[in-house]
Amino acid sequence: MVVEIAVNLAVALANKCQLKVGLLDADVYGPSVPTMMNIHKKPEANKDLKMIPVESYGVKCMSIGLLIQKDAPVVWRGPMVMKALHSLSRGVDWGNLDILIVDMPPGTGDTQITISQNLQLSGALIVSTPQDVALMDARRGVAMFSKVKIPILGLVENMSCFNCPHCGEPSFIFGKGGARRTAAEMDLTLVGEVPLEVDVRTGCDEGVPIVVSAPDSLVSKAYSDMAQKVIDRLDKLR
Repeated sequence: MVVEIAVNLAVALANKCQLKVGLLDADVYGPSVPTMMNIHKKPEANKDLKMIPVESYGVKCMSIGLLIQKDAPVVWRGPMVMKALHSLSRGVDWGNLDILIVDMPPGTGDTQITISQNLQLSGALIVSTPQDVALMDARRGVAMFSKVKIPILGLVENMSCFNCPHCGEPSFIFGKGGARRTAAEMDLTLVGEVPLEVDVRTGCDEGVPIVVSAPDSLVSKAYSDMAQKVIDRLDKLR
């Protein structure tokens, strides 16, 4: 799941849907959750020596970025990454959560396999831009999660269009309706279409998710709708 989708979906689930939400940043090589959630402190440990996730915007967060120097590169081979992911998931006192959002990097490699083996995932949300090259990777993601018996909650189209900040007209920079067509072809649910706006980028950089900074915007509405659809899809799978 693309990190800005994961962050805003988690905050929408916590604040709009009133759920107890956790956010696990599983992108070990490029952890962005601390920046996007405006977290600047390291997690503490409880009496059982488990890490206590840091809460921000009503969401409990954990990331390797909270444990290393801000600009330090993570130069690890696969076994070290798998060990770190095990600690970030099983070595954390998440408490009583309604839902745990796991942000994964692109691809179908060590991270996806490790998380699939370590956590009992209820479903996978596949994120793509509308262009054909990106949708090819999305199809691979669907195939990989299906192979390890994880239900596909649906597709999310990120950067579905660019809304001009001056006139409000949409420009379909990366193509139009690619995820919608792919979802129909693969008999999947289109969970959301998130437009690209300047406020999305500034919010990511400043550590204020757009669902917080501009709750009445079109993008925030898209996230609210997405959060409800995710809940509905999970309810059907139970």
